[in-house]
Amino acid sequence: MDAVNVALVGNPNVGKSTLFNALTRLRQHTGNWPGKTVDAAVGSFRYGGRLWRLTDLPGLYALRASSEEERVAARFLEDGDIDCTVVVCDATCLARSLILALQVAERAGRVILCLNLCDEAEERGISTDAEALSRLLGLPVVRTAAGKRQGLEALRRTLCTVCDRPAESRMSEESNTEATARRASEIAARVQTRTGPERPWRERLDRLLLSRALGYPAAFLLLLLVLWLTVWGANYPGILLERLFSGLGLGLRRLLTPLPGWLTGLLLDGIYETLARVVTVMLPPMAIFFPLFTLLEDFGLLPRVAFLLDRPFERCGACGKQGLTCCMSLGCNAVGVTGCRIIDSPRERLLAILTCSFLPCNGRFPMLIVLGTVLFRASGVGPALLVALCLMCSMAMVLVFCRLLSATLLRGEPSGFVMELPPFRRPRVAQVLLRSLLDRTLFVLGRAVLVAAPAGAVIWLCAHVDVAGASLLAWGVRLLEPLGALMGMSGAILLAFLLGFPANELVLPVLAMLLTGANTLGADAGISQLLAANGIGGLQAVCMMIFCLFHWPCGTTVLTVCRETGSLKWTTLSILLPTLAGMGLCMLACLIGNMI
Repeated sequence: MDAVNVALVGNPNVGKSTLFNALTRLRQHTGNWPGKTVDAAVGSFRYGGRLWRLTDLPGLYALRASSEEERVAARFLEDGDIDCTVVVCDATCLARSLILALQVAERAGRVILCLNLCDEAEERGISTDAEALSRLLGLPVVRTAAGKRQGLEALRRTLCTVCDRPAESRMSEESNTEATARRASEIAARVQTRTGPERPWRERLDRLLLSRALGYPAAFLLLLLVLWLTVWGANYPGILLERLFSGLGLGLRRLLTPLPGWLTGLLLDGIYETLARVVTVMLPPMAIFFPLFTLLEDFGLLPRVAFLLDRPFERCGACGKQGLTCCMSLGCNAVGVTGCRIIDSPRERLLAILTCSFLPCNGRFPMLIVLGTVLFRASGVGPALLVALCLMCSMAMVLVFCRLLSATLLRGEPSGFVMELPPFRRPRVAQVLLRSLLDRTLFVLGRAVLVAAPAGAVIWLCAHVDVAGASLLAWGVRLLEPLGALMGMSGAILLAFLLGFPANELVLPVLAMLLTGANTLGADAGISQLLAANGIGGLQAVCMMIFCLFHWPCGTTVLTVCRETGSLKWTTLSILLPTLAGMGLCMLACLIGNMI
């Protein structure tokens, strides 16, 4: 039997993707900000002896196709083989949602109106007469609360009933948008009543978080809290993982005893130790940072941070949506580059892609924390505060280079930024944990592991292949020593950054290997003491921190930039911009430090 094709359409942030997940039981990510879904997601489910193929289209406000999301959805509605269209509306803001519903009803043959977020509407004292709404629109109306899986059975039954009817040809000329908006407001006013008092705390909280005087300090304190929890919480799990991999490594070494020594060294001292080091350093902070990040997203705080960043980005010739991609980049620069698809203007999208790597990803946090420990000889709040200040410096550099590129290579006027702030919602903790661990943490970790495995083999070979009485690593240190000294560091530090190109998590273990003279990565416990014992402190630590913030993106990010831009020119520029900025700042810091 052929599948029945159903399209889900609706405004951004009406719970459309949540409804898609509930019906298909797929773990599609549902971000609490508009424009998160840029590509259409497809899933299926069986009901009533039929196979239903469900397509979750990007959010749109009208069928005028003025943005990338609207173009994707409008094109699918016009050209796709659709048996039924489900328009998802927000019961808490019905008048705005009905504008799209009326436009779809004029064009599509079979249409169902899904009145979602009914639970939130009831909490706000808003009551909707679904039967009256159905009569006025001439469409079946189903009440749902997708987050609580309420009304799903009624929606499935309605789909069966509607698809059993012959399709009506409703294609008509596009109506006037203003007239449609006046009609939507009238219908909403006739079918909705307020049965309880409003809750003014939401408005008061919004005024507090979006004010210039209190919004920016509140965002900084929130960032500091997230970083402190990440630093504090990642310590003990990291120790446990290190012990686990150490014991597993001993078992593997006994198992591989019959193999030649060079092969055992390549597999265990090279590939295995590198993978163990990447997982040990990367997994604990990610397992804390990403859930916290997703909780803030679910609650509705991250879109407000992006709203605050709209004005500075606009002044620099960029788009306020870049604030969202900056938030994504803190977890992974490659994810931030992919997230730039939500920016409509090609020029502004390219601006965001080229400056994404100026923000430190999760893989650089351990190095910044260690360097903060070296500088402050403390743990906890000291390094976390330093990392937060580093992030502020990185954001400033993003704005500086956006302004520079807008005035040179990427001239143009910034486009308008229209953003609907989502309501504050109680985060769904269980879903947040599952989604952040599976969709983000394990996904990013798996990608890093794929890159780190061959890197471990290369590092082992460089440490064991001798040329003229010295290993390739030793020759690399000697070759880079003059440039390292000019930048306030050393050849060993620069070589560690170069060998950390596949994954930033490798920089510290490689540096520890070079400083101790070992030929394997081994454990990096006590790395701050090792750095201090080798004279790395003060000016060198500051220069290392600067170069940690601003240097070439990792291999995964470079490949992502190449795929998103399709251009070797822009990919090369994305590597050169942060690298040249970091080198210049390190040289300046070295000059000032020596003068002092």
